[in-house]
Amino acid sequence: MAEYVYINGDYIEAEKAMIPIRTHAFLYGTSVFEGIRAYYNSEEDQLYAFRVEDHYRRLLASAKVMWMKSPHTLEEYLNITKELLKKNNYKTDAYIRPTLYKSSIKVGPTLTDNEDSFLIFTTPFGNYFDSERGLKLCVSSWRRTSDNAIPPRAKVSGAYANSALIKTDAHEMGFDDAVVLSESGQVTEGSAMNIFIVTNGVLTTTNITDDILVGVTRNTVIELAHELGIPVRERAIDRTELYNADEIFCCGTGAQIVPVESVDNRIIGNGLTGEITKKIQTIYYDVVRGKSNKFKHWCTAIYD
Repeated sequence: MAEYVYINGDYIEAEKAMIPIRTHAFLYGTSVFEGIRAYYNSEEDQLYAFRVEDHYRRLLASAKVMWMKSPHTLEEYLNITKELLKKNNYKTDAYIRPTLYKSSIKVGPTLTDNEDSFLIFTTPFGNYFDSERGLKLCVSSWRRTSDNAIPPRAKVSGAYANSALIKTDAHEMGFDDAVVLSESGQVTEGSAMNIFIVTNGVLTTTNITDDILVGVTRNTVIELAHELGIPVRERAIDRTELYNADEIFCCGTGAQIVPVESVDNRIIGNGLTGEITKKIQTIYYDVVRGKSNKFKHWCTAIYD
């Protein structure tokens, strides 16, 4: 069966979707994007796209930073996404990648006087990490780009060169991923995921002003922790707090909820998935598949 993408107003077969080699976004990384998951509930034979509206609101915020004029309204983005998923008719979990990009055929990095275009592709997508096995992290020698360089709160494709360097160096040293520090030396996030630590029963994560992507999954975790009666703090985190945490986990659309076994070869807790991490994992996987009535408003049913 053919797989479809959406590009500039048309649903076409994925193998026929092309952009010119001189497209500005390709030459300069001048695009903004979102990663969205859709989860298949086999009991209902239903595909649920998770927090789609929140992702598109963030896409529009990123676009504003990058001098982009959106070609669609929020409602139109939601309808396009739903129609594309229906056409691809997944009976498995899927990943959705909407992208707004500078599409002028021109040399020179200027963002103004530069056409804005839109595309979406989707693909079947399972676990990015093994959620049962804890990650082995290191603290990266690379620093996260700052709000006054390439702002991490805008999901700009060019900024992911920073993530690529961080993750690749971690892999080459034998780690699964890395913790990234800010220029001031405090914890920001992972290569492409937010971080939570647990100390004495309190869940702590970095501030939204600490050079992080303000994650949709991060917000989901905070809401679910409140539901479970787990106290949450948002504040600056020092590197050495990681070593002495009782639990650590990372979260993101791709990562989902994944525990951390060690940081810089220092075992976290007993090296196994902690009690609070497990509680949040369990409720999260029910919520994203539309199994929680209280949080059903986060789930968009795709199939009529």
